[in-house]
Parts: sequence; structure tokens; C-alpha cells
Amino acid sequence: MLACIVLFYRCEILPLDVPGVRCCLWKKVSVRQVRIGPGLLVKLNKERGDIRMRRVVGVTVLGLIVLLMGAGGVNAASDCAGCHQEKNPGMYMQWKNSKHGQNDVGCIDCHRADQNDVDAFEHHGATIATLVTPKDCSRCHEKEAQQTMNSYHSHAGEILESNDAYLAHVAGGNPVVITGCATCHGGKVKIDPNAPNKLSSETWPNSGIGRINPDGSKGACNACHSRHSFSVEQARQPENCGKCHLGPDHPQKEIYEESKHGIAYYAHKDKLNLDKDAWVVGKDYYEAPTCATCHMSATRNMQITHDVGDRISWTLRPPVSKHKDNWEAKRGSMKDVCLNCHQERFVDGHYYQYDALVELYNEKFAKPAGVIIKMVKDKGLLERNAAFSNEIEWEYWELWHHEGRRARMGAAMMGPDYTWWHGIYDVAHNFYFKLIPSALHYNDPEINAYINKMLTEDDMHKWINTPTAKLKESIRSGELQKVYEGLFKKNM
Repeated sequence: MLACIVLFYRCEILPLDVPGVRCCLWKKVSVRQVRIGPGLLVKLNKERGDIRMRRVVGVTVLGLIVLLMGAGGVNAASDCAGCHQEKNPGMYMQWKNSKHGQNDVGCIDCHRADQNDVDAFEHHGATIATLVTPKDCSRCHEKEAQQTMNSYHSHAGEILESNDAYLAHVAGGNPVVITGCATCHGGKVKIDPNAPNKLSSETWPNSGIGRINPDGSKGACNACHSRHSFSVEQARQPENCGKCHLGPDHPQKEIYEESKHGIAYYAHKDKLNLDKDAWVVGKDYYEAPTCATCHMSATRNMQITHDVGDRISWTLRPPVSKHKDNWEAKRGSMKDVCLNCHQERFVDGHYYQYDALVELYNEKFAKPAGVIIKMVKDKGLLERNAAFSNEIEWEYWELWHHEGRRARMGAAMMGPDYTWWHGIYDVAHNFYFKLIPSALHYNDPEINAYINKMLTEDDMHKWINTPTAKLKESIRSGELQKVYEGLFKKNM
């Protein structure tokens, strides 16, 4: 076999630190790597399926290979395992029982580094890096790494330049930015030449999903595929997403748990075949969906994706929601998931109701609130200059960033309590009894006129000056409901 390799492929011999024999197919460039003997890799080049039958000096190269295979050498994988089994038994057992361990993917396969890498260091005769990045993972998982690097997840670390991070820095302080924001979103990993592993303790450890790595890549695969077990079963469970997708500003985990989807998951979790390789909804499981089912995993018509935005039609994070680019196609992809368990009419009805809730939030609260806060700022009425140093700024922030998101996300994921009591109820209370009174406090004629006109002439707001008996009658007659008919659109 080795003779055939040497004689019929153009070969490159590359130094590595791991012995053993292993193949890795890089899908796009069609390169096979075969590791032969201690510290040696033969890269077999096949371009577009055409084997280039360039003979090399077979006897010389084959002799070199035989000599190297016969020579003594340190078994790096065994050495790593032996040491870490004693010093870090939990880490060792996680790896040993993982798919990596079972398929002879050793420590150096992931942690090997070039001497020129800024985070490289010598470790018992091997050049390694502590940090394993998407670029490293792409050596074997090229498609998955590329999808991840194109997704919103990989850009989550960029939030450190946003108002969210600004608020954490000024109202909180750098320690909370590091241990709070960056732990989920990721941050830039800094190099400390004096540290044993070259990584600054200020920015490492960090497994934030949008981590900005020293090699220029963005993202952290182990944010979902936790080291060193890298369990696909764990990655598919909603609890895995719940490290970051929870809380007052993005409570997806809590919404999921109260939804019929979450109820079904907890009732039938042991029937979902979470460890199955393909894991196709409607084929390998059908009792309940998880976060991964809807946003990432395969259906009978779609392949798995690591771009978590591929199936999302609305952006629910900003002050005013907008449809995403190519939203119809994205919605079609999400519907393909839904239709495995629901009839088409059911799915269309869900989107009809969900869209109306988003439009309600936008038109009744978000847009008027945006106009009010903009007028206050443009007129120079804020008492203090620093952003978030005035109460009205916090009121506006919480209206859209907290309760406004909760309402929109609740409707998206069919969580009624978050849509109303934790959502629009809080939005309305904040809008009518915090934001508006704060704006009127400035006693600016233009602002006063805008608010007065809205509360007396806008059919969605003039209830506040209408007698209760008249409002109840309009509800019974259906007249009040007609005010909102225009929010229901056929965006399906």
C-alpha cells in the first residue's frame, strides 16, 4: 500500500508530532493526508478526481519512509494521555470516551501549532497552542467551520463595541465585562509573552461563541461542543444553548421551556436519539424539537447547517424589528422543519399571528418611543452628557432591549406568558407610565404636542382617555379589535 502511495501520487512529506496511521479528507480541495510513523505525514494530492501519476524517486522515498517507520520515536499521543490521565483525570476520561478518542484523534491533532504562531509554546518536546480555534477545527471539519464563521455566532464578540458593552463598562466595570459579556459573546484573546501558554489571564479562559482568536479567526466551536467530550448529544439539547440564551433580554430558554415544544422535550427526552449521527427530524426522532432541530439540524429536505441565521425571517434584537434579507427563503427553510410535525395550515397560522405581534410592538410602541427619545436628545434636553447617565435613557433601553425582545421572542417561540405578562404588558407599562412622563417632564412644546396628539388621536393609544364602560363595549362589539386589523398581513 505504501509503495503504491509513493509511486503513483505526488507526495509532500510534512513534519508532525503524532504517530499512528490516520486519514482525513478535506472536502473542497480533495487532499488526503496519511500519517505514517512517528512525526511524519504524507499529503496525497488529487485535483478534481484526476490522479496525477507523477512518479517520484520511489526507492529513495520509500526507503526514507521505511527507515522512519522503523526508527524509534516518542509516541506523542500516548505520552499526552499518560500524563494527563494522572494530572487531569476528568479531562482524560472525557477525551477517551469521546468520538475523538474512539477514532484516534489525539491531543496534538487539535493542539499542534507552528513555531511562528503567536500563541505557540514548547510543551514536553512538542510545539502546541492551548487555544483551539475554528481554523484548527477546519482541518477536518471544513464545511462546519466555514458555516460557523459566516454566522451571527462568530460575530458575537463584536458586541464589545456596542451600547451593551459600553453600559457594562461604565455602569459596571471591566471585571464584569470579562466574566459576564465576554463569557457568552466572546472577546479578543490577548497574548502575554510571559505567560506559560502565551495567553493573557485577563482574556483566557474564554469560550464565548464569538471569540476573536490570535490566528485571526472568529468563534469558538467548544462553546457548543464542550471540550473534551465534544458531545453531539449535549450540543443538541436546549440546556446547552441556555448558558447564553436566557435572562431578561433574550430569554429563549425560558420561553422554550414554557412552550408546548419544551413540555414535549422534557416528557420524551429519552426517546429523541440525541446521539445519532444523522439525526433527521421526522425520521430519527419525532416526539419534540430542540433549539438545534429548528435552527440547525437536518430535515428530509435540508442538510444540517452551522449558520444559525439560515432559517430566521425577522431580526428581533434591535429597537424596531425588520425582516432579514432574503427573509422569504429563510422562512421557507424554517417551515420545512415545522411541516415534519404540523400541517401547512397550522404553520401558516402561527406566522400570521407572530407577524402581527411584531408589527404591534413596532407600530404601537417602538416607533413612537424612538421618536420621543430622539427629540429629547436632539434638543439637548438631557441633564447629563454621558450616555445612560439619564433615567429616560434607561427607560427607553429597557422598553426595547428587555421587555420588547421578550414579547417578540415569546411570539416567535409560542411562549404566551413571555409574549404578554413578561412582554407587551411590561412594554406598555414602561411606555405609558415611565417613558412618556419622563419626556413630558422637560416641558418642551414640540414633545408635548407629539405626545398629546398620539394619546388623543391615535386609535391605538386614545383608550387611555376613554371611559372604561365604553372600552368594554367596544371590545364586546369587536370595534376595538378592528383597530389592529391592519397589523395582520399575509407575510407567509
